[in-house]
Amino acid sequence: MRIVSTEEMKELELTNYESYHFNESLIVENVGKAAADYMFDSVLDKSADIPVLFLIGKGNNGADGLAISRHLVNKGVEVRAFVCFGDDSELKAETENQLQMAKAFGVKVNYIKQVGTIQEYFERSGNQFVVVDALFGTGIRLPLPQFFYDIINYVNTYSPLILSVDIPSGIDGNTGHHHGAAINADITLAIGLPKLGFFVSEGAKHVGQIEVVDAGFPKELLEKGDKFLLTVDNLGLLAGSRRNKFADKKSFGHSVVIGGSHGLTGALALASTAALKVGAGLVTAATWETQYAEFLARLPAEIMTGYIPSDTDDWNKLIRDLDKYDSILIGPGLARSENARKITIDILESYDGPVILDADAINVLNVKSDASLFTGRRAPTILTPHFGEFSRFSGVPHEALVSEPVKHLTELIDKINSAVILKGPCTYIGFPNGNILFNYYPNDGMASAGSGDVLAGILGGLLGQERQKNANLSLFQRYENLNKTICLGVFIHSLAGKIAAKNLGVRAMSATSIIDSFTEAFKYLSENMKGYQLNSK
Repeated sequence: MRIVSTEEMKELELTNYESYHFNESLIVENVGKAAADYMFDSVLDKSADIPVLFLIGKGNNGADGLAISRHLVNKGVEVRAFVCFGDDSELKAETENQLQMAKAFGVKVNYIKQVGTIQEYFERSGNQFVVVDALFGTGIRLPLPQFFYDIINYVNTYSPLILSVDIPSGIDGNTGHHHGAAINADITLAIGLPKLGFFVSEGAKHVGQIEVVDAGFPKELLEKGDKFLLTVDNLGLLAGSRRNKFADKKSFGHSVVIGGSHGLTGALALASTAALKVGAGLVTAATWETQYAEFLARLPAEIMTGYIPSDTDDWNKLIRDLDKYDSILIGPGLARSENARKITIDILESYDGPVILDADAINVLNVKSDASLFTGRRAPTILTPHFGEFSRFSGVPHEALVSEPVKHLTELIDKINSAVILKGPCTYIGFPNGNILFNYYPNDGMASAGSGDVLAGILGGLLGQERQKNANLSLFQRYENLNKTICLGVFIHSLAGKIAAKNLGVRAMSATSIIDSFTEAFKYLSENMKGYQLNSK
């Protein structure tokens, strides 16, 4: 599903009008009907017993809210609209038109210029009502008059359930920023398409559950663009999804995972186990010679082992032997040292296959000194930093990265011509072709040690399986499949985390719980994803 900036949304609406003769009134009517149907069926549970209170602004967002209110009244729901004036300016023409229709259909309307009117109604109503925020859409100009901040703060404090129309009022549609306050929506009814501000900065903390409302835009306008929400529907048909029951282990790739240092061999064990559990035929895990004995005690029996000699003069054979692997993951628990930097550089310069850099393999490099290591490779490179690692590697201050993650992600990819997975509550997956996918599955149960190592292992195991299957494809097809496989890996990680949280609770789950949930995750993919098959053919 496409994600749009406010400028892209305006362009889409203009094209919709000029080329398809689809005017604003039709969009508002479609939104009113579709959002009211969703609310009645899924929020009110097909019951008209719960009153719905609308906060109506003077612009197009208010028009959408009034259209929704009218359709809810038609379903027998008790509705009251508070038309909020921060000054004496008039309603927009479409909002005024929708207001007159809403009144005619029986929507009770209050005009308010002070928050006390809403307070009085809330106090009389007890705690049995739903609030719909239709104050401001993506065209908001911040900061707002204090009157609206008073309303927002009061509603956030005392509303049992809040739905926002298109975007929570107070949030900038592009940056996700707010100036002091914004509606804390439980559900955001995105009109036509999700907005960029949902997924960046403070926006992700305010949108709640996202439900896209069909506004009637032509399908081809909804599918263009370079930013997309990662869902099971857009993973597409994967070249390596089918497994041949007559194949041997070599057919499913040999992945090597390199890392582990004193006290951190668990990271390597988690990553290599994850690589094995996503279907790799062979997995080898290698650590520093001094940690080898410690590491063996942590490892499943199915994983082969090796070590990196303490004497760097003995590394030549190790580097020459890299070509027997179908993918290399380096970084989990590697440590930040001169030897860690040297082994990472040697692999990037010598290995002609997909390399995943995670954790300390990113920390020992920096884009200013090492960009040529990436641009000079003939094979794909994938980096999996969290925000701190990205900041150190790129030189972008942490605050600036949090404020504008998509901008800085795009700039880094342009410098290193590599795929980058910027990990967080919303994970951003950027590719050299310019596309960015947003993986929005916030899960505080995954904010624990080892979760990132599991993701890196998933990617290593999946990419190792893909390399042999893609050998006879064109370069374009190989990279297209690579990008899909990366997206699949991120999706599996989030899906397994969601399953673990459901089964164990967010406090009790761990990185190992994510791996243990792969079985259910793959079963879900088999049942819901086009072209993905759990069982062999």
